[in-house]
Amino acid sequence: MSKENLRKKLINLRKTNFKEKGITFIQFKKILKKLNLKKKINIGGYYPINSEIGCLDILEKLEKNNFKISLPITNKKNNMDFYEWSFNEPLKVSNQGIPEPDAKKKVYPDILIVPLVGFDKNKFRLGYGGGFYDRYISKILNIKKVITIGFAFSFQETLKIPTNKFDQKLDIVLTNKGFVK
Repeated sequence: MSKENLRKKLINLRKTNFKEKGITFIQFKKILKKLNLKKKINIGGYYPINSEIGCLDILEKLEKNNFKISLPITNKKNNMDFYEWSFNEPLKVSNQGIPEPDAKKKVYPDILIVPLVGFDKNKFRLGYGGGFYDRYISKILNIKKVITIGFAFSFQETLKIPTNKFDQKLDIVLTNKGFVK
């Protein structure tokens, strides 16, 4: 199946099943514990749109536990960067209709929570087709080590995601039913 057809199928599936329970803070905390991180780090998240599984509750709890959090801002050149953000600060709506922080301090997250349309057991993801996250992950890996964690509902898993040389494999995929090993 082509990426475009698979994308349409999985987006419709997600819309139909959006009422399923999401990922819990306890699930995410278990991953942080396994990663054995020595310091409070910056965690890049996203503002969920189009029935994406949420991560805002987790980000809010992380911030209350003294983690720095950040959200992406996209620019006219179809690039994305992450900026430090706090739940005490307002968001502005971008041209794409996505709430974003008011750009102040650009950061390179240590952990990047990545939204997705679909994923496979090899931890390849299917997004909306714009390549924002693939380009960003490629860019940040040239600067520093980043741990990428895809967030999804378990029903978004598919047998195989068609890939090309630009597609970036995730380190972990966390679903409402656990994580992909």
